Amino acid sequence: MIYNADWVIVRSHAIISEYAYVCTASHDYNRKDFPIVTAPVELGAYSWICAKACILPGVKVGEGAVLGLGSVATKHLDPWTVYVGVPARPAKKRVRVIA
Repeated sequence: MIYNADWVIVRSHAIISEYAYVCTASHDYNRKDFPIVTAPVELGAYSWICAKACILPGVKVGEGAVLGLGSVATKHLDPWTVYVGVPARPAKKRVRVIA
């Protein structure tokens, strides 16, 4: 699912697996009129967003980064790094696999 209230940039060879959620909008809950606020999301080349993972507005997923099953990206993900958990934290480095 891609909620594209703002730009969603998907670079070459990026993968978005089933039931992943890419979100580009939220609400300003500190205002009584609850306005929508948006921010773009970018998925770097060769990145992989695993099944049931979520990406919050404004997050940039670095080239080759992996967001593990059910993980939630609240901040930018470094290139060629595997992230897991809620919120997502770096678990290990990934071997650069560009052919």
